Amino acid sequence: MALSYEFSIGSVRAKENALFNKTDLEQFLACDSTAQLCALLHDKGYGSGDDFAALVQSHMDGVWAYLRSVAPDFGMFAPFLIQNDVHNFKIVLKGTMSARHYYTALLLSPSTVEQQVIIDAVEHRDMRALPEWLQTAAAKAYDLLAHSGDAKAADAALDKALMKEMLRFAQSFKSAFLKEYFNTLVFYSNVKIAVRAARTGADRNYLKSALVQVDGFDRDRVIAAAVKGSDALRDLLAKNNSYGCKEAMERLKASPTAFEKYVDDRLMMLAKESCKRASEGAEPLLGYYLGEEAEKKALNIIYSGIKTNTDRDTVRERLREIYG
Repeated sequence: MALSYEFSIGSVRAKENALFNKTDLEQFLACDSTAQLCALLHDKGYGSGDDFAALVQSHMDGVWAYLRSVAPDFGMFAPFLIQNDVHNFKIVLKGTMSARHYYTALLLSPSTVEQQVIIDAVEHRDMRALPEWLQTAAAKAYDLLAHSGDAKAADAALDKALMKEMLRFAQSFKSAFLKEYFNTLVFYSNVKIAVRAARTGADRNYLKSALVQVDGFDRDRVIAAAVKGSDALRDLLAKNNSYGCKEAMERLKASPTAFEKYVDDRLMMLAKESCKRASEGAEPLLGYYLGEEAEKKALNIIYSGIKTNTDRDTVRERLREIYG
């Protein structure tokens, strides 16, 4: 029997109650060692395994298994899964070119393309088995890396194809939230690319090959400013109110970390405002997934802070907004 959104939403609302909240994060922050953190996660029923990485992986495997079991249309997660496809292609391509075959440990799942399909495509230099949206960019990335060793240009080709496909999907799927979410995500991906390019002196051709047109982002003006340098670019972006860009530029003045946190928090607040209030459609399931991803990111920040003996207040400042 086909699943209904009514059933799925009821199920996911119950699951939301198990997401960690800020009190839980404070308990994790108080841990004196990574072993203590893992023990606390065990006590809270978060995954299984002998170390932190295993705990997180087993928990996320369970999340995906659950979502597959309740989503009426699992295709709603495609724009998130294709990010793993592109990551995996980059890893396989660079691993193959450098003859480093241990790269398989770096591959991510789930994805829309089987890992072996990507491996075969790269090894045989035949991209026809890949999704149509990825084929041209994959072939271009292969040629760039093989002939010039230009990893930055190869990544730009793949990332641009990814951004365009995420936008295309978000436009086609009947979800105002997905459209706003991926417009915001691509907008700030463009901003990050432009900021790095201005800082490193990248030329106009690179910017044209890397940036994607999206609502609120004047690609031509950004390119013209970026080739003039960081100051000109920041002056331009500071006048753009789209997606909170003006405030984001203020955060960038403070630090790249503050900027990244602002972008992540904006995306999470969008999810909380759109998905927690929704009573029908795909949004509640999408919100729950993004909540799990935010939880994972918070745990990784805390784990890294404990491992490096970073001051707790500093770690606390790095934590992003969570869904729970």
